Amino acid sequence: MIYSIDVVILYVFAYLLGSIPTAVWIGKVFYGIDVREHGSHNAGATNTYRVLGRKAAVPVLLIDIIKGFTATSLIHLYPDLIPNDTSSFVLVKAICGSLAVVGHLFPVFAGFRGGKGVATMFGLVIGLFPQAAGIAFLGFAIAYGFSSYVSLGSIVASFIFAASVIFIFRDDRTAMVVFCILQFALILFTHRKNVKRLLAGEEKKIQIFSSKKNL
Repeated sequence: MIYSIDVVILYVFAYLLGSIPTAVWIGKVFYGIDVREHGSHNAGATNTYRVLGRKAAVPVLLIDIIKGFTATSLIHLYPDLIPNDTSSFVLVKAICGSLAVVGHLFPVFAGFRGGKGVATMFGLVIGLFPQAAGIAFLGFAIAYGFSSYVSLGSIVASFIFAASVIFIFRDDRTAMVVFCILQFALILFTHRKNVKRLLAGEEKKIQIFSSKKNL
């Protein structure tokens, strides 16, 4: 069922949706700058803030979150395709959302050079398990509030989401457990350079509520 032609079409659309290079297009259209050529060279909200400021970063962040949420929710447009709340239903939602994240990482519309997928992943987890996503966001806010490291906040939030689903809400569905583990592994992988800089004390802080972008 999860590989029927209709579902595969959803998968393709989810990837294309995730491939919308929000940071790249906003940077080029409104500022004449490709953010991938500056700062951390990533096409995400954090680097957009670093290079172009809050006014450009906010829409990038929101649109990237919407990409993940929309892709994860595509199956709801076809209620007769897969019965709701079954293991297959959860699996299709997770696959669609994950493909949007892959699209963000490797966007076909921007030469396969994208961002780190945090905002799109956040949209995914909102669509997949909103209660755990809320706890994860709280974890991000606390970690970032104490450190001013967006990368650390993102890693902490990813871990908290997985821990919340498995240990607090005790969701033992195989698809959900596997997704939780994989999403944390992916966030760690895409932030591997940040982890090295954090351990070396070389990671740059981002003051979101300050006029200064880098500390």
